[in-house]
Amino acid sequence: MKKEITEFSKRIKEVRLKKNMSQGDVAKILGVHRSYISGLERGARNPSLITAQKVAKALGVSIKEIL
Repeated sequence: MKKEITEFSKRIKEVRLKKNMSQGDVAKILGVHRSYISGLERGARNPSLITAQKVAKALGVSIKEIL
């Protein structure tokens, strides 16, 4: 399971950077604190599928692209 979380985390950061968005930008869209996005990108948080879908939407990509 750790491998899947690590890949998800890397993918979120890659997509965010490719779109020239800061963690703060994504956090603002989601209505969460920037540290929550940081936790996702570091693999410190294990998001639900619904949260993953919201993150994908905030990044403007399909959930398939980050999973």
